[in-house]
Amino acid sequence: MRALVLERQHELSLREIDLPLEVGPTDVKIALHTVGVCGSDVHYYTHGRIGNFIVNAPMVLGHEAAGTVVEVGSKVTNLKAGDRVCMEPGIPDLSSRASKLGIYNVDPSVVFWATPPVHGVLTPFTVHPAAFTYKLPDNVSFAEGAMVEPFAVGMQAAARAGIAPGDVGAVIGAGPIGIMVALAALAGGCSKVLISDFSKEKLEIAGRYDGIVPVDLTKETFATAIARETDSWGADVVFEASGSAKAYNGIFDLVRPGGALVLVGLPVEPVTFDVPGAIAKEVRIETVFRYANIYDRALALIGSGKVDLKPLITGTYAFEESIAAFERAAKALPTDVKLQILMEG
Repeated sequence: MRALVLERQHELSLREIDLPLEVGPTDVKIALHTVGVCGSDVHYYTHGRIGNFIVNAPMVLGHEAAGTVVEVGSKVTNLKAGDRVCMEPGIPDLSSRASKLGIYNVDPSVVFWATPPVHGVLTPFTVHPAAFTYKLPDNVSFAEGAMVEPFAVGMQAAARAGIAPGDVGAVIGAGPIGIMVALAALAGGCSKVLISDFSKEKLEIAGRYDGIVPVDLTKETFATAIARETDSWGADVVFEASGSAKAYNGIFDLVRPGGALVLVGLPVEPVTFDVPGAIAKEVRIETVFRYANIYDRALALIGSGKVDLKPLITGTYAFEESIAAFERAAKALPTDVKLQILMEG
């Protein structure tokens, strides 16, 4: 099949590649319709690696996807040909200790699309377990279906945070994941969520949502804004979603005594961590790696209309223009949040 292949760092090609399409008894075959361009895809393109995951061989990119079922395995009863679906891109070993504990996202043996050496789905068809394939509600478009994956990260962060109704949240970083986290925190019970960034364009997009308070770091510190909004008490929950090592400077000034810090962004360099600052406030620290047992909940929130992700789709490309889409994504334009690729019309 024709696919978008990352040949090596900085080199993409649209070419034929052999990919397995055998449908097992518990699998479904899916014709891809829409695939999102994720920051991790772009990072593999620009850097050739993320941490210990290194691109040592050609790899098909793409893991934020939605499409149509075209074939089902003999034991599949919950889906049929013609169903519009989105797919959770990680396939765990359901017999592993991590899976039995309900934390399959940290299963060392998980197979995750577009994570070396596993191929992604920027290609016309894929085969996937029915257990990790979800039928889209009639009112949810393919474009929104392909947004469930990044929103699930936000949902995982909100769940890990242990939000109580009425909490004030604060998100560092107004990129795609930061905005997803803010929306999930609101859906999870926060009365309002402050979000900070240096990009006026990103903040303008985030600020269109009721309940999100944008904070321009070129004009004031996040600590000052949070103090103003909380009578100097601090945010109940702080989410670090920028991945910047600098974000950790004074981070415990943002959170209230007994509050929570949720780490979502992945710094590419070591950070300075103020242990006494955390201990003095008895801050609860949580971490987020992808998501587990939350994909269907993310889809349900989108289907209910309580979360509208359509304004975050800022560019759409045809499959034949995939390389141009990645070149644009690599520029990190301040007006861009989510770019998507249409595999079919």
